[in-house]
Amino acid sequence: MIVTIDGPAGVGKSTVAKMLAARLDAVFLDTGATYRAVTLAAMNAGVDLTDIQAVLSLMTRTKFEFVHADNALKVTIDGVDATADIRRVDVTENVKHIASQGALRAELVKLQQAFAEQFEKIVTEGRDQGTVVFPNAKFKFFLTADAEERARRRHEELKAGGTEIAFDVLVEQIVQRDASDENRKVGPLKRADDAVAIDTTHLDAEGVVEEMIKVIEAAHG
Repeated sequence: MIVTIDGPAGVGKSTVAKMLAARLDAVFLDTGATYRAVTLAAMNAGVDLTDIQAVLSLMTRTKFEFVHADNALKVTIDGVDATADIRRVDVTENVKHIASQGALRAELVKLQQAFAEQFEKIVTEGRDQGTVVFPNAKFKFFLTADAEERARRRHEELKAGGTEIAFDVLVEQIVQRDASDENRKVGPLKRADDAVAIDTTHLDAEGVVEEMIKVIEAAHG
């Protein structure tokens, strides 16, 4: 059973996906981690992130492992644990170079599909999980929320981590990210025709998970 959760930045996909996976006794696949791992490997190797052939070459000679351990995804690059490093700010800023290239995304889709084949139940989240990576998934959800609400959540998250950034700046960043995700040529942010839409603006993570559980239980009779 594969459950896909897609949606723009800041709607709570990762939090909800982890909670839903726990409720369903399923494995959580953080697709963003796969993009981040390639980005980090290229940065560490001094590879030009805009040189597609150079990054593809790096991917073929690098061993990426995504292991489900202790209810989390452990990432290793050539045997070295990179689980924490892939979350660095500089990696976040550079991941767009990998995500925007069709040839690189195609290779990462293969990695994500191979990971999913290892398990009976998968909950996966991203931008194109229900449309490109797992088009035949049994359950598909698409989360939305107002840009201001998403900015508020991000603001609180950053503040908790000791980073202060103007709220207006965050709103602008989110609007720009949405436009970039929706308009890119490969793997654009798009709701699958058979996905159930859930507006999370006025729902907390628990509420969103409950909505999903209702849909899944109804289908199982």
